Amino acid sequence: MAQFCERIKELRKERGLKQREMAAEFGLALNSYQAYEYATRYPDFKGLIAIADFFDVSLDYLVGRSEERERR
Repeated sequence: MAQFCERIKELRKERGLKQREMAAEFGLALNSYQAYEYATRYPDFKGLIAIADFFDVSLDYLVGRSEERERR
């Protein structure tokens, strides 16, 4: 199964967004967002929910616990 860092990068690219745009969307410094994609840092629980909501995916999908994107 994919890891969080892979999922967030895949979802970002599907939307045609740059890392800088993602950082701005979530009120982060660019290097903070990049750390998510490089698996050197992870968002807190509120951050995970915000990212899942933004991409309209389940938390399980976002963190790599499921292959099903849909929220239940």
